[in-house]
Amino acid sequence: MLVNRGPCTFAAPSVPDQSLMSASTLERGRFAVASEDLPKLAASFVSFTLLLASYYILRPVRDALAATLGADSIKYLSSAVFVVMLLIVPVFGWLFVRVPRPRLVPGLFAFFIVNLCVFAFAFGRYGGEGAIGAWWSRAFFVWVTVFNMFAVSVFWSRMAEVWSEPQGRRYFGIVSAGGSLGGLAGPLLARTFAANVAITGLVWISAALLSGALIALSLLARSPAAAAGTPPATVSEPTALAVLRGLWLIARTPFLAGIAALVSLGSFLGMIVYIEMARLVAATFPGAVGRTTFYSTRDLWVNGGAFALQLVLLGQITRRFGVGPALVAAGAVVLAAFVALGVDPTLATLTGVSVTLRCAEFGLAKPARDMLYTVVPPAAKYQSKNVIDTALYRGSDMASGWIQSLIGRLGVGLGGWGWIAAGLTVVLTAVAALVGREYRRRGGK
Repeated sequence: MLVNRGPCTFAAPSVPDQSLMSASTLERGRFAVASEDLPKLAASFVSFTLLLASYYILRPVRDALAATLGADSIKYLSSAVFVVMLLIVPVFGWLFVRVPRPRLVPGLFAFFIVNLCVFAFAFGRYGGEGAIGAWWSRAFFVWVTVFNMFAVSVFWSRMAEVWSEPQGRRYFGIVSAGGSLGGLAGPLLARTFAANVAITGLVWISAALLSGALIALSLLARSPAAAAGTPPATVSEPTALAVLRGLWLIARTPFLAGIAALVSLGSFLGMIVYIEMARLVAATFPGAVGRTTFYSTRDLWVNGGAFALQLVLLGQITRRFGVGPALVAAGAVVLAAFVALGVDPTLATLTGVSVTLRCAEFGLAKPARDMLYTVVPPAAKYQSKNVIDTALYRGSDMASGWIQSLIGRLGVGLGGWGWIAAGLTVVLTAVAALVGREYRRRGGK
């Protein structure tokens, strides 16, 4: 089984057969955890929890600073993210192939922590506004977006190193649950402390949490099991040629082109909401702290709602009705939300749309899209998914920002954007139905 967590593809452990568990296995509720694996599992769980908590403290800060810079700046920021990603991906691929993960992963985390300390000092001295502060805010936006992509990728590369295949299939779900916990803790911490410590303090808190994640990763690097010869992860080095091959494969495979269309349309819908929310939040909340509190509250609702959907509804829908209906259901929910925005174009309704859109994406649509790849041949799956999840996704973000800017010059207001998004959601839902039908034709449910 492969775990794709960003620009690199890692050979990851898969779920073991019960017969592979030793006699020393201890029953822990639903999970059978071998006593010798408990320290390593705890370190992995804590590390991922702290990593995601660190990111989700930074996310509302990033969004608040983007609102301060102005909605019109987002298209430039998205373009910068895309360019930086294209430049960094080959560098990361080179590092992953040539540097042992026990040294590389903690080293990269330490590099990220140093970056956060620099940003904290800069915001403490210059703030997020003014000529110099604005440039630090722009750099922070790009850095946080790229950091999320690569830090999670780096973490899972280390997991693929320290766990054997049967162990990983048993424990990766537990480690992932730590990410869900961090996704709730991060915005809660940001919401709680924003008024007291301001943006600078939140960046310091994030750096402290990331330092905790680094300590846990360092414990894994010193663990006897990790040093005893876990088979190395298989890492594919991203290259420009690989991206072009992936794009060509998508272009000549209607099923993969349909998945790519779902991602691109979803990106455009998300950018409509993001830019319009930045515009309204800047007008409604006078300072960065108030905006950070607003965005952290929204993220808390989103992460809690997405977790509940994954826990309660996703499995029920896909088992009873199939993957295609799950995608269509997500589209129908989002359509209703955008119709509501067209009727009532206010910040309150837009906030509800944002929560609904992201809950539907992370709780239903994204997991269902990942299931679509199970009926694609392995070589095509990994090649196309890497391109769709990185180059196409970030490229769609960039294009969406510029397209929305051009349409916005025609005087389209928030209500108009609600109806435009509703129309695009109808198209997205139709594509989802076609992709779901092809998925069934290929042998899926």
